[in-house]
Amino acid sequence: MMWGAFLIFAFGDCELDLDRYELRRAGLLRPVEPQVFDLLAVLIRERHRVVPKEELLDTVWGNRFVSESALTSRVKAARQAIGDDGRTQRLIRTAHGRGYQFAASVDEAAQPDPVASVSPALPVQEIRFCTAGDGTRLAYATSGAGPPLVKAANWLSHLDYDWESPIWRHWLAELSRRYRLIRYDERGCGLSDWDIARFSFDDWVDDLEAVADAAGLDRFPLLGISQGGPVAIAYAVRHPERVTHLVLLGSFAQGRRKRARTPGELELAEAHIEIVRLGWGSPDPTYRQIFVARFLPDATQEQWRSFDELQRRSTSPDNAWRFVDTFANIDVTNLAPKLTVPTLIMCSRREPDNRFEQSRMLAALIPNSRLVPLDSSNHLLPERDPAWKHFLTEIDRFLPASNEIGSRGDATG
Repeated sequence: MMWGAFLIFAFGDCELDLDRYELRRAGLLRPVEPQVFDLLAVLIRERHRVVPKEELLDTVWGNRFVSESALTSRVKAARQAIGDDGRTQRLIRTAHGRGYQFAASVDEAAQPDPVASVSPALPVQEIRFCTAGDGTRLAYATSGAGPPLVKAANWLSHLDYDWESPIWRHWLAELSRRYRLIRYDERGCGLSDWDIARFSFDDWVDDLEAVADAAGLDRFPLLGISQGGPVAIAYAVRHPERVTHLVLLGSFAQGRRKRARTPGELELAEAHIEIVRLGWGSPDPTYRQIFVARFLPDATQEQWRSFDELQRRSTSPDNAWRFVDTFANIDVTNLAPKLTVPTLIMCSRREPDNRFEQSRMLAALIPNSRLVPLDSSNHLLPERDPAWKHFLTEIDRFLPASNEIGSRGDATG
């Protein structure tokens, strides 16, 4: 949910900062789940009354169906975060059978409206095209300045529309502020060719290779998100002399078919793929929202709608099915142990589909790698998710301020 006013609610030794989306206690940041933060914000705003359970469910979760136990668990987490408990109920009082009320005295401090101030201009993006070995045209973009950072393509990007999307805009702005960010639309989506014959994991690695060559890069750090992680791993094994550092977020070693251990798990994986084949092109967003719910379980309704629009704009229904069908067969368990570059692995602890277990597997397979759990359920880390700042902090610590690179100068394919 989004808040229109820029306020800090102060109570006891706590501050709830609606602009920064932060809970601070005794001056220290206390990371909380987005739903816990939103729950606190609702209760404090409406502290003059008991807020019914139904209203809290509708306000915090929107039109998503969740059980009352989900609300109970978030209330418990909120109490723990602000130094309260269910026995004393000094701050959050339970009105049995009705709902909850915030019972403490609250001071409000207004923040300057950031809309009224001058916002920094977004980085200038330059889009170019190169050609893969099989003739497929690939669109790639550069933005920002400084040492390069190459982002391997992942599920459904659009170089132009990504800047309008609240799902990716903060990613592009922050990474472009730190680096000369090079990213591309993989074959079959965005501004790259959609009508393609070949659609395989090796093709995706070849595409990354074509973009790195076209951008004139000799040595660079590489970022792989989701299925971009296995592609980045394969590229780094193929070109260890070119990759200085590898960052993996929410990635996996094995696709859904490969990691299925029982007939039931395999059947579920096949059903997931079949739903895309049958329903992706429907005007009803229900089928596409399966991915929204999996990638952004704690996102706002606005972010859900935006991600659905991004998916719809980025590729055709047939290509969407080809993507997930190919993803399911990925397996880099034999490649990962061959990595020789410093590797940072991050993943949200509560991400669906056992994705954290896959990150643990990668950490066990990749020599001298480091795993950093993020306190979130989200795959793509919305801007208001406290795990987003954690991700940036880890990136800043891991990647050197000035990478040892050699550039052949920008080339146009």
